[in-house]
Amino acid sequence: MFLLAGKGGRGCLSFRREKYVPRGGPDGGRGGDGGSIRLISDASVKSLAYFRFHPITKARRGAHGEGGNRNGRKGEDLSLKVPVGTVVREPNNDVPLHDFTAPGQIFLAAQGGKGGRGNASFATSTNQAPRRVEEGKPGEEREFVLELKLIADVGLVGFPNVGKSTLISQISAAKPVIADYPFTTLTPNLGVVDIGEFQSFVAADIPGLIEGAHKGHGLGIRFLRHVERTKVLVHLVDVSPYTQRDPMQDYRAVIKELRAFDTDLISRPHILVANKIDLLGNDNRRLEGLRGLAVREKLPFYAISAAKRLGLKELIRAVADELGMEG
Repeated sequence: MFLLAGKGGRGCLSFRREKYVPRGGPDGGRGGDGGSIRLISDASVKSLAYFRFHPITKARRGAHGEGGNRNGRKGEDLSLKVPVGTVVREPNNDVPLHDFTAPGQIFLAAQGGKGGRGNASFATSTNQAPRRVEEGKPGEEREFVLELKLIADVGLVGFPNVGKSTLISQISAAKPVIADYPFTTLTPNLGVVDIGEFQSFVAADIPGLIEGAHKGHGLGIRFLRHVERTKVLVHLVDVSPYTQRDPMQDYRAVIKELRAFDTDLISRPHILVANKIDLLGNDNRRLEGLRGLAVREKLPFYAISAAKRLGLKELIRAVADELGMEG
């Protein structure tokens, strides 16, 4: 995104010429300041699509000064709306310049140029008829990269097809696309989970991770970045006998990807969840193996069936406890 703030208007060269005022003197006004460009977070905006189709944005320049000590009109400021969760940074620099974490926050992205002074501003006792004026200053030219990160209390992570979309559809009003093939979820889904009167938390279904995701494999870091804002991570693991993967290895692989992406993620509260227990039959070895791993890792462990709504109340209560919610 390239932003060009408005240039300041030029100062005016003018002298009073009125009947019966033979020595009117200089009366050139100053130019108006150029318009600035601000980014404002708005809860009603859900994407950064506007900036894809408007890669260059310019603010209006200030009007030139006029005679009679009239200053030029200021260029109109531009306010560009961005979603809550937008991070602003410069190209080739990972350090954020601004992080929009709540509605109504404002970031001055490009400052408009100052208007130039007219000749009236240069009048002195020794120079009563100055012919000097100033050009307006150019507005700032800035280039930014905008990145949208979801703001959610809880992140559901795990390999593709472990049941994250099913779980979020059962515990909230979210209606994600659910199908039996990898990467059904192509965009993160948000769901509000009610836990009692006037209390709720936001859960994000993070699209399936695979080994090497932090390097861009699979859906890559496009979605790993959404985990950064979450307070609690819920690891969903498929323990049904119909998957060829090992549940414990799945958990370790996801932890490895999270650590490689951001080591801070490992220090946050984690809950390990075995899903699809309704498909186990009489063979509980996969479930018990994962339960043993949770004991060794000192992790809260829950066994559920998202499809059959088994164990969901206990899981929701555990998440709420980790978030410090009462109810």
